[in-house]
Amino acid sequence: MSDEQWFYCLKHGTVETADGCRSADRLGPYPDRETAARALELAKERTEAEDRKDREWNAGSSGSS
Repeated sequence: MSDEQWFYCLKHGTVETADGCRSADRLGPYPDRETAARALELAKERTEAEDRKDREWNAGSSGSS
């Protein structure tokens, strides 16, 4: 197993190592190239999960003042 970290470049839509584009233009680090390639999918899944938690929390707190 490698200690190398992988990133997904939002500007170019590519997977790269630490020596790639600037940090503001990428997601990561990820443990491997395959996970970095799924960065947008993972971000979408995490956002949907957090949005679901927010809706559940707001629904539970709507009955109290």
